[in-house]
Amino acid sequence: MSGMRPTGRLHLGHLVGALGQWAEFCRVDEAFFEVADLHALTTAFEHTETIGPSTREMVLDWLAAGVDPERSAIYVQSHVPEISELHVLLSMIVPVAWLQRVPTYKDQIAALGPEIATYGFLGYPLMQLCDVAIVRADTVPVGKDQLSHLEFGREVVRRFNFLYGPTLVEPQATLSEFPDVPGIDNRKMSKSYDNQIDIADDEATTTKKVRSMVTDPQKIRRHDPGRPEICPVFSLQKIVNAPRVQWIEENCRSGALGCVDCKSELAEKMNDFLRPVRERRASLNAGDVVRILADGAQKVRAIAKETLADVKSAMKLP
Repeated sequence: MSGMRPTGRLHLGHLVGALGQWAEFCRVDEAFFEVADLHALTTAFEHTETIGPSTREMVLDWLAAGVDPERSAIYVQSHVPEISELHVLLSMIVPVAWLQRVPTYKDQIAALGPEIATYGFLGYPLMQLCDVAIVRADTVPVGKDQLSHLEFGREVVRRFNFLYGPTLVEPQATLSEFPDVPGIDNRKMSKSYDNQIDIADDEATTTKKVRSMVTDPQKIRRHDPGRPEICPVFSLQKIVNAPRVQWIEENCRSGALGCVDCKSELAEKMNDFLRPVRERRASLNAGDVVRILADGAQKVRAIAKETLADVKSAMKLP
């Protein structure tokens, strides 16, 4: 089971990192992919009007990247009310201190400001567990920075099963080593930095962005020797132009390859790489997304109702 907060259109970093793995999960196992709109409220509670449009754009990118709705469940978190009910039940047994010690809690408040220090934000890791537990998922792909959240969730499951008997599945992490994809300014590709190459960009926009990329500051003239190891253009060449990487590296270092020519080749290969994904995206529409999300919620609710019934029975609730 995995999910994303609805942030709108996704970029190259999402495609070669998370979405490539998601598409593979569809082929090899039972998979659940959630649009985490309730999680979005923890920091976007003053801008809820963006959540609906952002959901549609994000799911279009999921589908274009190969996430198969016929072999997985794609759904919106708030369309499965059993998640919220499970969150209430589990919140009764979770010490506040457990939530406060999750490392990202204080880090995020420091980064985003004290106004996000709400009751809902404190309970964010618990709701993450409920997302996983409600579908009885046994495996969760996470980056190293999310391991503390999953370990917190595992503690809650152990506490519940100790108090009420074995009911919930204790999820295991599978580490996802997402590649560190640089943006056009050589910082990590991120919407926050406005340095991304979006999956849904057209070819002209992609070319314009690539041509604006920063390069090695010491390679000023065409024949100056370059340092590809610090150049974001070279990093992206390794993703979309692998057969040419060795030649590019050698000729950059010798000064035979200029930055303008290197960027031109990258733009061409980037568009070749993204073209099939963009064509699939163009064949979809908002109606497809609505239908897929409705079907996904129906699939998940069938499982979620059983899970919730088992939890209530274990707790001896009427």
